[in-house]
Amino acid sequence: MVIGAITDGITRGVEGVTDRLIAPFTDPTIRLGVTGLSRAGKTVFITSLVANLMDRDRMPQFATGARIEAAVLRPQPDDTVARFAYEDHLARLLAPEPSWPEGTRRTSALRLSLRVRQGGLLAGVQGPRTVHLDIVDYPGEWLLDLGLIEKSYAEWSREARGRVERRAATIPEAAGFMAALAEADPAAPLEEPRAKALARAFTAYLVAAREAGYSDCTPGRFLLPGDLEGSPVLTFAPLPGEAGAKGSLGREMERRYEAYKREVVKPFFRDHFARIDRQVVLVDVLSAIHAGPQAVEDLRAAMADILRAFRPGRNAFLSRIFQGRRIDRILFAATKADHLHHTEHAKLAAITEALLRDARDRADFAGAKTQAMSIAALRTTVEDRISHGGEEIDVVRGRLQETGRQAALHAGALPDDPSQLLAPARAGAERWLDGDYSVMNFAPARLKLRPGEGPPHIRLDRAAEFLLGDRL
Repeated sequence: MVIGAITDGITRGVEGVTDRLIAPFTDPTIRLGVTGLSRAGKTVFITSLVANLMDRDRMPQFATGARIEAAVLRPQPDDTVARFAYEDHLARLLAPEPSWPEGTRRTSALRLSLRVRQGGLLAGVQGPRTVHLDIVDYPGEWLLDLGLIEKSYAEWSREARGRVERRAATIPEAAGFMAALAEADPAAPLEEPRAKALARAFTAYLVAAREAGYSDCTPGRFLLPGDLEGSPVLTFAPLPGEAGAKGSLGREMERRYEAYKREVVKPFFRDHFARIDRQVVLVDVLSAIHAGPQAVEDLRAAMADILRAFRPGRNAFLSRIFQGRRIDRILFAATKADHLHHTEHAKLAAITEALLRDARDRADFAGAKTQAMSIAALRTTVEDRISHGGEEIDVVRGRLQETGRQAALHAGALPDDPSQLLAPARAGAERWLDGDYSVMNFAPARLKLRPGEGPPHIRLDRAAEFLLGDRL
C-alpha cells in the first residue's frame, strides 16, 4: 500500500511537470475555483459571471474586458466531470417568472474561451490570443471537509461533540443525538444497526444545524452523500473516550473516519483544489449575522479551517514546476449585497475582511494578493427611502420568494467597527445587545436585457478585474 501510494504520487508529479513544461507553447488557462458554504450563491455567481463576460455592457469596472474581442463556451478538458448547466441556470433567471437555480449537488465544470487583443508593444506585432477560463463548481458542503485532513478522529470527535452540546438547548436534533450517544459504549463490540442508528441521529443533527444558520457541519458528505449514501464510509459518528480494541464500536468509527478522509476528502482535494490558480470565497455573512453571535463565530471558525487547506503563493513558472501550482489571488466576497442599501456595503466588506482576518493574513504572508468586497452576482432589489416613525430610512425593495409580493427591507444598520460584532461572537454571546438584523428571501427580479447586456449585479465587474485582469 505504501509503495502504491508513493508510485501514484510520483506518477501524478511527472504528469504535472509535463503539463507545466508544455504550458508556454499552448493557449494559457486560468483555473478559477468558486467556493463557499451552502447557500452562499455559487451557482448564481458562476452563471452571472459567465453571462457578463460574454456580454460585457454591464462591466464598466472590468477594464481588461475592453480587449476581449469574442467569448465562446467550449467543452471542458476533463471528460469525466459533468458540464456546469449554464444554459439551464441562465434560462431560469431570465424566464418570465424567474426562479433560483437548484443548488449544486455534484462536481461540474465549464470552459469559457476568450479571444483577447494584445496590448502594449505586442499589439502591432501579434494578433489576438486565446485564453481559456476553466471554472469548477462543487457542493459547498464538501468544502467543509478540507479542514478534516489534518485532524485525527479524536480531535474531530471532541470538537463535534462540543458543538452538539452547545446547541442542544436550541436544536432538538442535537439533544436527540446526545441521548443516543449516552447509550453507546465505544468499547462494546461493533453492531452494525447501532452504528447506523448513531450515524442517522448525527446526520439529522447536521441537517438541523445547517437550517439553523450554523456553518461547521462536518462531515459535509453526510449532508449531500450522492452515490455514497448508506456506505460504511458515511456510517460513523463522534464518540467519547478511547477508540477501544479491534472490532469495537469506537475502533470501527475511527477506521471509517480515516477511510472517509482517505477515500473521499483527499482525492477531491488532489483532483480539484490542488490545481487552482485563482480562488473566490463566497460568504453569506448577512445570514450568519441574522442567526446571531454563535453563528458568526461558527462561520469564522469554519472558514479558518477551510482556508488552511489552500496553498497560496506566487504562481511563478519555476515554482509551478518544482513545487506545484499555488493560488496567487484570493477574493473574499460577501454575497447578497443587494439586501443592503449601498451606504452599508463598505461596512459589510469590512466585517467580512475582519471575519476572515486570520486566513487573509496567511495568504498575504505567502505572497498571494487578496481582496475583500461585498457583491451581488445577481441584483434582485432596487433602493428606496421610506418614512417610518417620523424618520427617513434607507431600504431595498424586491419580490419575496415565498409570496411573490413586493416588500421593503431595512436589514439594520451594520456597525462601523467590525469588532462590535466579532467580539460578542467570540465571547459566546447568545444574542446581539445593540442591534437587530433582518434578512428576507428575495426572488430574482424580472429582467429585460438589451443586446450586449448581462444580468444586473453589484461589483461583479470589480471582482472579474481582480481575478482575471492581470492574466488577460
